[in-house]
Amino acid sequence: MKAVTWHGKRDIRVDTVADPALTEPDDVIVRITSSGICGSDLHLYEVMGPFLDPGDVLGHEPMGIVQEVGPQVTAVQPGDRVVVPFNVSCGTCFMCGQGLHSQCETTQVREQGSGAALFGYTKLYGQVPGGQAEYLRVPFGNQLPIKVPQGPPDDRFVYLSDVLPTAWQAVEYAAIPPGGSVAVLGLGPIGDMATRIAKHRGAERVFGLDLVPERLERASRNGIEAIDVRSADLLEQIRDRTDGRGPDAVIDAVGMEAHGSPVGKVAQQLTGLLPDALAAKLMRTAGVDRLHALHLAIELVRRGGTISVSGVYGGMADPLPMLTLFDKQIQLRMGQANVHRWVQDILPLLGDDDPLGTESFATHRVPLADAPRAYEMFQKKQDGAIKILLTP
Repeated sequence: MKAVTWHGKRDIRVDTVADPALTEPDDVIVRITSSGICGSDLHLYEVMGPFLDPGDVLGHEPMGIVQEVGPQVTAVQPGDRVVVPFNVSCGTCFMCGQGLHSQCETTQVREQGSGAALFGYTKLYGQVPGGQAEYLRVPFGNQLPIKVPQGPPDDRFVYLSDVLPTAWQAVEYAAIPPGGSVAVLGLGPIGDMATRIAKHRGAERVFGLDLVPERLERASRNGIEAIDVRSADLLEQIRDRTDGRGPDAVIDAVGMEAHGSPVGKVAQQLTGLLPDALAAKLMRTAGVDRLHALHLAIELVRRGGTISVSGVYGGMADPLPMLTLFDKQIQLRMGQANVHRWVQDILPLLGDDDPLGTESFATHRVPLADAPRAYEMFQKKQDGAIKILLTP
């Protein structure tokens, strides 16, 4: 089959690789019909090389049609349409029972000290082949695949794999009070969807901060108060609109890709120049993140407010202003989204009225063969690329 594979920093290829096969009695083989490129995939494209091997299959936002099932699978059958969550979770362990599917005890990558395995995402998370491919082996076939209706286009459902639950959890963790306010830092796919969900769930004022004109314009069209993060009076603008206090909550949907921190940028660049063994050690023990967005969140949020972090960070010794966090009595919540925890909340919003605008959410849909160019376009923020779907 054809699959998107990693071969080095900014070196993404479409290779012919072995077709996946059933290896466990509850496995499922899915023929992929759509697969998204995630902002987290850009971490692999840029800085996570020490934890990848050439030929690793990428992608963790797939959906498709069940082609084959193992003898113990009863929940789905060939021909069913399914979305595959990015967490590889068993659905039956203690952590899954707590709604913490990202911490699944069955698939925790204990040798790396990490949580649940992820599709298409490095040795740190199990090095499981991903879904930017023609076919995907999906374990835990009775619990993991999300069965969705036939009929509507893939765009209606594919975001259940990651974007929708990640944005939903970001808003849930933000604990925005009824009629309250939230600032979302970063209007990429997760941030953009988080603004839509926050507004849908009753936030009175939703601010969207970014520096890419197309992203700001898109948010404005959806009724979001879009602000260029480079504005000289950024803090004053938002405080003036929130009774001088700042928003009740801030969602950091940026993570390690944040602009504005030259020290973090240099650390990332130096890490990319080191041999893999040394680079991996540095990332495990040093501060390599660009923390501008998180520092801005701490500065923006009102006293007693909440910061919800959905953007991915990768350093182990990143400095935080603990004095400010303590003094402002800020609550801080974060973590990989627990996809299955939120599915039943989200599914009712994917009907024909489509209140979150999923069918028009993608800015680009391209053939799988064009994935290398799509990655480059997304990384460079060219051609208004905000969300790209690949079609095998």
